[in-house]
Amino acid sequence: MSLTAYHAGLSAEKSVARKYARCGFDIVAERYKSSEGEIDVIARHNDKLYFIEVKKSKTFERAAERLGAKQMQRIQNASLLYLQKMELPLETDMRFDLALVDAQGFIKVIPNAIH
Repeated sequence: MSLTAYHAGLSAEKSVARKYARCGFDIVAERYKSSEGEIDVIARHNDKLYFIEVKKSKTFERAAERLGAKQMQRIQNASLLYLQKMELPLETDMRFDLALVDAQGFIKVIPNAIH
């Protein structure tokens, strides 16, 4: 990954976190790292946790194609480790969103994209 792509990804993650915050969500973690992998943004709203994967590309379609089954599994596993670290019950209400960012910086959120 080039340095430019790395910084573009960071910028996309920050933009998504700001979008959720503007909608009334509390951002509880950004770039959360665990032994299972990284979760780009973790937010809370009305006692529900949102684990958000951010993908940036030229188009929303190309960004969406960048999320594979193995990565989805790693995100789910990382979320369980987050619950454990925060001493939250496994029954915690949660959702996994995919936030797509295109070349113009527009954001499209796909709720419940990861099952």
